[in-house]
Amino acid sequence: MQSSHSGQPVNDEVEITAKFRRSEVLAQPPREPKAQPDIVPFVRFGAKTDLGNVRENNEDKFDFFEPTEPVLLAERGSVYAVCDGMGGHSAGQIASELALKTFLKAYYDLELPDIDTALYSAVQAANALVREVAQSIPGRRGMGTTLTAAALCEGDAHIVHVGDSRCYLIRGEVIEQITDDHSYVMEQVRQGLLSPEEAQHSPYRNVITRSIGMDALEPDIYRVPLQAGDRLVLCTDGLTTHVPDAQIAEVVRSHSPSAAAQRLVEMALEDGGSDNVTVVVVHILELLSWEQARQIGWV
Repeated sequence: MQSSHSGQPVNDEVEITAKFRRSEVLAQPPREPKAQPDIVPFVRFGAKTDLGNVRENNEDKFDFFEPTEPVLLAERGSVYAVCDGMGGHSAGQIASELALKTFLKAYYDLELPDIDTALYSAVQAANALVREVAQSIPGRRGMGTTLTAAALCEGDAHIVHVGDSRCYLIRGEVIEQITDDHSYVMEQVRQGLLSPEEAQHSPYRNVITRSIGMDALEPDIYRVPLQAGDRLVLCTDGLTTHVPDAQIAEVVRSHSPSAAAQRLVEMALEDGGSDNVTVVVVHILELLSWEQARQIGWV
């Protein structure tokens, strides 16, 4: 038996999150856009990024977009995302900035039929641009970035993920890592060749197996049904290298989103701050009907 988000036992066969296959994502038929959403997540979010104690520049980046147009809210919702660039000098910073800008623009293209197809296509657009720039400018050869984003639409969070940044769901007393790290050591852990503790101290822990900027890229896409009170945490490995999951959950449950993001960054720095660190916290206060959202001025 395992624990559900409410702390109650659930069967091992019950999956709280669902991972999508590429064929399922791309097989959705076109349809007319909805005029307005049935459900609007009423959220508060906070974010913080820091250079860390060792690095000379910040290759992390976060971004977000919260539309107010009814059609965009119904078809795409609000997006929150983090990137962790790589490539040396300023190349990693450029990769993360290019990836996020391109990803957000492509995602909100309403010619695509649904959210999961839009997420997949937006990642491919970001990947193509980063590869093109890396190949055309010698000083940016090999640059790339992770990308982890959450699109909150209707009553679900749609998560798209590439790399070893993470998305967590905190519900009640339980914290769940939604995403799987695309890293060499975590592949070894999943195959039973390394323990999580060994992976944490491995000299290869920073070697990632998927990133924006690769020749061919398959992002993971998940869907998480939301509940009022849920908190999502998007973060780069500058946080998770230094702060255990249980401490992340404790801080997020006991602080506002902005204060939680600030405190988590401080904790990573206090533990050594060996990398850039970025944290985005999204608190789902309520799931409102369209009329309720209009009445309180949320839309």
